[in-house]
Amino acid sequence: MVQLLWETVWHFLKRRGLIRACPSDEREAVQKKTFTKWVNSHLARVGCHIGDLYADLRDGFVLTRLLEVLSGEQLPRPTRGRMRIHSLENVDKALQFLKEQRVHLENVGSHDIVDGNHRLTLGLVWTIILRFQIQVIKIETEDNRETRSAKDALLLWCQMKTAGYPEVNIQNFTTSWRDGLAFNALIHRHRPDLVDFSKLTKSNANYNLQRAFRTAEQHLGLARLLDPEDVNMEAPDEKSIITYVVSFYHYFSKMKALAVEGKRIGKVLDQVLEVGKIIERYEELAAELLAWIHRTVGLISNQKFANSLSGVQQQLQAFTAYCTLEKPVKFQEKGNLEVLLFSIQSKLRASNRRLYVPREGCGIWDIDKVRLRMHGDSWRRQNMSGRLPYGLS
Repeated sequence: MVQLLWETVWHFLKRRGLIRACPSDEREAVQKKTFTKWVNSHLARVGCHIGDLYADLRDGFVLTRLLEVLSGEQLPRPTRGRMRIHSLENVDKALQFLKEQRVHLENVGSHDIVDGNHRLTLGLVWTIILRFQIQVIKIETEDNRETRSAKDALLLWCQMKTAGYPEVNIQNFTTSWRDGLAFNALIHRHRPDLVDFSKLTKSNANYNLQRAFRTAEQHLGLARLLDPEDVNMEAPDEKSIITYVVSFYHYFSKMKALAVEGKRIGKVLDQVLEVGKIIERYEELAAELLAWIHRTVGLISNQKFANSLSGVQQQLQAFTAYCTLEKPVKFQEKGNLEVLLFSIQSKLRASNRRLYVPREGCGIWDIDKVRLRMHGDSWRRQNMSGRLPYGLS
């Protein structure tokens, strides 16, 4: 608590220019503040919070929870107890888990964390950030070149997203961000509704930074890991800026993934609607064709042949018109039905969906069965009368 109070007073006096710290001390202070906020942004998912990075990681409990949140895996349960040996055991379990994750821990032992070593505690947190936030970055370039390191990949991503923005030229993770334009450009590229980039000026750095950080916090839900004075300085801390920038990368990458998934779902829904319309059309045509066949069967069954020459001639003319005009159209409609059914089943197979089963009486086989019965009735009447009846041959 005393140390936290002293740091608050120190930052207050520094902002007003009443004290000047050496660059290394200043960078360490910024790193501690940034890393603390970063840890809390992830611990919030499990209802945890730390106040002092150096003190609150010492017993190994918070460190274990952090690694479980980041990895999605369950670590060995921490040992209960407040003695130093218990803390050493718990921290050692966390470090062992990192080693199993192929994380190289250079000169960091459990005693360094338990003793609250500032430099090595910051180094451990940075190693965790690298492993779970930065090393997972994959950038797709037009020529499919692979970048050599995750840091280079993140820098390339920033350059690609801010290309074309006036006075934005990201060459590093230090001075390239001082005027705040790069942060605003990243937000504007993905959410142009949140930033009016044309109204920002390079000379108004603190305003630009404040605007970007507030927008990211309020509209994107990104934890405010930095303050304007942490960036608008002679030598901004690289690790702190990378830690903040990578949160933009993960947010916008997730937004892109959700957009792609939304398009995929939309495409599936479009396909469902399209297949539904084809099925509706199929059943409509099948019903019409079946109704025609039943009507024709009725005409054939009730057909009475004329006893006069003129009557027979009229029936022959009607039969000729049927054979040349009506019958071919109906056969074409049956062919269209077969094409529609094939199209329906092909689309359903392509999307791994259950095949369509026409309702009873509307299948192609049902139409064929009725058609064969009509065909048989026609031939029976022809054999009985010796004349040409209506019917499908």
